[in-house]
Amino acid sequence: MNPTNRFKRVASKPNKSVRLRQSSNDLERCTNQSSKSVTVRTSTRPSHKQTQPQPKLKIQSSPVSHPCVRDTTILPPHFFQIDALDLAPRLLGKFLRRDDVVLQITEVEAYRPNDSACHGRFGITPRTAPVFGPGGNAYVYLCYGLHTMLNVVADKEGVGAAVLIRACAPVCGLETIQQRRGQQTEKPILLTGPGKVGQALGISTEWSNHPLYSPGGLELLDGPEPDKILIGPRVGIEYALPEHVNALWRFAIAGTPWISAPKNTLRPP
Repeated sequence: MNPTNRFKRVASKPNKSVRLRQSSNDLERCTNQSSKSVTVRTSTRPSHKQTQPQPKLKIQSSPVSHPCVRDTTILPPHFFQIDALDLAPRLLGKFLRRDDVVLQITEVEAYRPNDSACHGRFGITPRTAPVFGPGGNAYVYLCYGLHTMLNVVADKEGVGAAVLIRACAPVCGLETIQQRRGQQTEKPILLTGPGKVGQALGISTEWSNHPLYSPGGLELLDGPEPDKILIGPRVGIEYALPEHVNALWRFAIAGTPWISAPKNTLRPP
């Protein structure tokens, strides 16, 4: 299936828009919190008639009580148990939360079964076993033995697919993020890269197999869908087959500076 056409089907759903303020001056303090945050504005957009409407996923889970992400819920298991190529764009705009840190996902990459760039291509090994778990679990691995990479397992148990979180924007807990990253900055360099996201969340490979839909620890929360997105080929997979190197399975929120390099390979769908 042509990956672009498949993506258009996913993106055709009516949605809300999210605009991440682009100036570092927009970093503000959370209400009654000592840590800083980025204010995220959302607005509604009129629905458009679809030729093939998609069924809506019901978000029924624990309500969240947090000054930075009020009126949202933890995403339920069935949200994740779909093809990684469908799940990837749906994760844009969602929130990752651990302790006082809340991040909004701005860039992702899909890795599918029979994908020569996916870790699942090696089959089940001690390192890759978590990627074969049920959708909604975390798959955390070390890149070059240094960078902690957070992936969201996709699809049914045993499939071997995941979505890599490539970049995020800070929503709350900026001081903790800066401390963990060792950088006293409010610029996008703080979180634009998968290793930076893992470091900001303070996670290790021991978080593999953790259910992101379970309250406590590391959680994935519902959030507004972006108004516009960008797509492009994935980064750093030159070893893969040409068809997978060129597949447009990288997704990012358009109009935000919180996107990793290279940006010039991203374009509207």
